[in-house]
Amino acid sequence: MAQDTISFARGAPSADILPRDAVQDAAAVALSEDWEKALSYGTGIGHPGLCQWVAERHGDLDAGQVMIANGSLEAGWMLFDHLLEAGDRVVVEQPTYDRTLLMLQRLGVELVPVPLEADGLDIGAFEAALDEGPIKLAHVIPNFHNPAGCTLSAAKRTRLVELACEHGFWIFEDDPYRELPFEGEAMESMLAIDSADRVVHASSFSKTVSPGVRVGYLAGPAAEIAALAKRANETYISPNMLAEAVVLELCRSGKLDANIEFVKSALRDRRDALVEALAEQLPEAEFVVPDGGYFLWLDLAAGTDTPALLAEAKSEGVAFVAGPDFMIEGGENSLRLSFASVPPERIPEGIARIARALERVRAASPA
Repeated sequence: MAQDTISFARGAPSADILPRDAVQDAAAVALSEDWEKALSYGTGIGHPGLCQWVAERHGDLDAGQVMIANGSLEAGWMLFDHLLEAGDRVVVEQPTYDRTLLMLQRLGVELVPVPLEADGLDIGAFEAALDEGPIKLAHVIPNFHNPAGCTLSAAKRTRLVELACEHGFWIFEDDPYRELPFEGEAMESMLAIDSADRVVHASSFSKTVSPGVRVGYLAGPAAEIAALAKRANETYISPNMLAEAVVLELCRSGKLDANIEFVKSALRDRRDALVEALAEQLPEAEFVVPDGGYFLWLDLAAGTDTPALLAEAKSEGVAFVAGPDFMIEGGENSLRLSFASVPPERIPEGIARIARALERVRAASPA
């Protein structure tokens, strides 16, 4: 692989947009003013001050409806292990986050694929899946989807919550990108409109502070949060209290919100550079322009082999993730690009490398 690899593969920001100075300052304050909690064991809910802040951030939640975890991925795993048994039918979007598929497959559930549309989950297909048998849980990424880039419409959010109430299934609202809309505010969460206690919401500070802090959370019905916090306490006593104290100081000081505005501006510039480069250099690509977040999912012409394209692209010094990684089946002509990880001035060259690799793959393929 070329030394100057341009990687669109990883869903993480490049180092130039990480808030090193703000985190350094917050750590100093946390170790000065909150050091006893920061350096001690907590309980399964995590830092109570951060639980309270998250509850207030969501509007009218009680702090007892929130627990902190070592990233939202761990929180999701705890929820799956708590709610699901082998053989349960679980709706997964197609495409969906690859680690979700791995976790659910490990639990032995029956995966029920439902396709995505430009405005999120195909509700007609979801209702057809309900007609075929009970659903235990639906995993939904509502905002700036990973990998698809789309956002679930307000009407579809309302309908999903209605269906969950009517049929008694859980909605896992997996929402780590909710704070990163490029224009305006994020749409109302399904948790906020749930009156039947069927939604558990997850989010993360990995996307608003940095991936390295490993601080995420669950919010939902108090009884389920209490049960999950008990399991957490029995598993690891408490999540990382030092990291949570630092994050809490960022939240209280206003530096989190300032960083969110900075990050949104930087990501929007990268999204725009990527969309422009694709129009110029891969005009066949079809995609939804994401309104926030990190990712763009694109479809190339039918018959394109994106795993083969990836192998060729690596020799050009560029990386992405091929579509099949996010699918139960299919996705061979699709791929995911993370624009968070590439500065805007590097994006046109990265897409040019993919375009050159695609030409070679097609030239080498039998007619």
